[in-house]
Amino acid sequence: MSSSEGRTQTILAVDDSAITQQMIQRALGQEYRVLLEDNALDALSLIYHEPISVLLLDVSMPEIDGLELCRTVRNLPQFQDLPIVMLTARDKAFDKVKGRMAGATEYLTKPFDAEQLRQVVGKYAKTEA
Repeated sequence: MSSSEGRTQTILAVDDSAITQQMIQRALGQEYRVLLEDNALDALSLIYHEPISVLLLDVSMPEIDGLELCRTVRNLPQFQDLPIVMLTARDKAFDKVKGRMAGATEYLTKPFDAEQLRQVVGKYAKTEA
């Protein structure tokens, strides 16, 4: 991955939609190293092997949904401070409360625009010297 050298921050996006994955890659790929997974189990495996700066989670996924994955990640001591941004089409106040209760740092409603995503990720991605 020579194109990602020099970009220290890694963003992991977990979404079962290929279209959403492409949007995330396009929005963040210039500035960050973007890893994409389409299910919670592969994502969980990956966070142990990669230094993730921000985790983007789709709420609605088959098998293990984003809320459950968020709770799982929050229960692991080494990831308690990892910024987790929930990406979802669900925008009711109750859904946002559920996201916060699961441990989400931020809640972004789909469809989101690229600039909005860059701002949210930029707020949490730590710049390393």
